[in-house]
Amino acid sequence: MNRIDRISAILIQLQSRRTVKAGDIASRFNISLRTVYRDVKTLEEAGIPIIGEAGIGYSLVDGYRLPPVMFTRDEAAAFLTAEKLVAQLTDDANGASYSSAMYKIKAVLKSVDKDYLEVIDNHIEVLRSRNHRELKEDVNPLQIILEAIAEKKILSITYTAAYKQTPTSREIEPVGVFYLDNHWHLIAYCRLRNDYRDFRFDRLDYISVTGESFTKAHPPLKEHLKSLYKANDLITIVIRIKRDTAPYMSEQRYYHGFVSETIDGDIVEMQFLTPYLEGFSRWYITFADHCTIVEPAALKERIKAMVEKISINL
Repeated sequence: MNRIDRISAILIQLQSRRTVKAGDIASRFNISLRTVYRDVKTLEEAGIPIIGEAGIGYSLVDGYRLPPVMFTRDEAAAFLTAEKLVAQLTDDANGASYSSAMYKIKAVLKSVDKDYLEVIDNHIEVLRSRNHRELKEDVNPLQIILEAIAEKKILSITYTAAYKQTPTSREIEPVGVFYLDNHWHLIAYCRLRNDYRDFRFDRLDYISVTGESFTKAHPPLKEHLKSLYKANDLITIVIRIKRDTAPYMSEQRYYHGFVSETIDGDIVEMQFLTPYLEGFSRWYITFADHCTIVEPAALKERIKAMVEKISINL
């Protein structure tokens, strides 16, 4: 990116948030803090009213706004792709909101770019996984949860856990949401259990924002995710499988911690990281006659024990 484009992008970034730290600008554009200071000074010399406070960051004077920014063709195409992802991978209410926003984005595009989006619109599709579970009817949790997080409001939910058949009513303090393995998850402090819990969206029977606020300072979402998926708890597994058999593993390998693969002639070597040796062993059995285990020894021993038991039961 040349300097003129970078300075323009910095101005857009300043308009996108109340306060922007110099370190955030440096990280985004992979430049030094000295370069950030020089670029910001250039904006000030051009008449942009920027307020800089040591230890806080940069902000624009209240009320200052530039005319709407024109999107590039690539940016518009990225928005179109995101619209299809949002429509399929979030709830109906959030999908409708994004579609409404897309109309506003398209309204400011040049005519040639509008035509371009019309042409490619029918050539991009996002299909839901066959394992995708629909949300309960009239339960549209994403925007409700985000509103509660922003305003520090307690949520009232009815939830059916995987190990129970009967739903329970709970009051929770939301921390954050994340998407993993075809499901949206909510990390929240559960007042019923007095601990943090992971709630899957598709198991929510009811959700609403209460009028009560919470004051507890919760750790950031990233801290919770680190504790949920500690690298120290993961087992490294390496297997070698026949190349013509590998495609039959399809998406299942991702549910078992697939990391990478290397092709060596007619053999594909795959690496996995998983906390569940037992679960991986039972999955491995389904195609064990077509592959070999490189590591760990514990997996080899578990498979041997399973094969011996199978032989006895035959």
